[in-house]
Amino acid sequence: MPYKRGMKWYAQVRKDGLKREKIFLTKKEAVDWEAEMRRKPVSEWLEKTDTTCLADWAQRYLDFARSSFSTTTYKEKRSMFRGFFKEIDPAMPVAKLKPATILSYVVKQKEARSGYAANKDRKNLVAAWNWGMKYMDPPLHGPNPCLVERMPEIRQPRYVPPEEDFWKVYEVAEGQDKVMLLAFLHLAARRSEIFRITWADVDFGNSRIRLWTRKRQGGSYEYDWLPMTQELRKSLRWWWEQRPIKDQSHVFLCLDKTEFCREYYGKPYMYRLHFMKRLCERASVTHFGFHAIRHLSASILFKLGYEVGVMQAILRHKSP
Repeated sequence: MPYKRGMKWYAQVRKDGLKREKIFLTKKEAVDWEAEMRRKPVSEWLEKTDTTCLADWAQRYLDFARSSFSTTTYKEKRSMFRGFFKEIDPAMPVAKLKPATILSYVVKQKEARSGYAANKDRKNLVAAWNWGMKYMDPPLHGPNPCLVERMPEIRQPRYVPPEEDFWKVYEVAEGQDKVMLLAFLHLAARRSEIFRITWADVDFGNSRIRLWTRKRQGGSYEYDWLPMTQELRKSLRWWWEQRPIKDQSHVFLCLDKTEFCREYYGKPYMYRLHFMKRLCERASVTHFGFHAIRHLSASILFKLGYEVGVMQAILRHKSP
């Protein structure tokens, strides 16, 4: 009987010590193929077939991505393949994938979604194929058929809140939330970096704090020590003394006891959906998110006259 693994069905038949296996998109196709092969004489089983299909390539790459990249990056790649296989037959042998097929898919995504979304899919496809060329056995063929033309993009400028709007939001926040917002501003950190901070990363003695990130080539965790301002150090020291859960290693924890959040109580944050929207509404300012605070920090540094190289180091970008 066929068995399912990931996004595909594996059909297999044995006769006279020989085994044939083939991959299908649906269970019905796999069952029908098994029945057909059982009716055939063994002599007809010996034809050479390419069983490496697009679904097989995608599943192997996603297995790698799950263990090598952040959860957000993995979900982005998984979502891309789900959309890709709505347009491209996942049972297609990898040898038959041509640039024209990829270009047709990318153009369709540009028309249905946007040039930015199409180019993001293209980027993930290129990365997945490059991985297959390097690590699959047998390796995927080259040159990379996913390296097609990029689509034109119309990007809206990022909204960076005025500094006074940030402080209005800060004033309506309470307790741990005030400390968290100050950490976002003073460290110019990404959301995942703030949520990942543990008390072991807070060095009060040397007034510095360690931020961990996977936003580097290869997806490995790396850290940087950043100086703590006196204001942030004072705020974190207050939270260390006032925190209601003493035996948790993470600095920022879910403390909401509502029914929706009950199962997450005492655990480190992952997303904090709608948190900033609610604060902005209470402060009567235009809505902005955590990443906008990072851009605000950069704009403050720019206004203060810091050079690009210094800003690059503070924001922890590999390239200016």
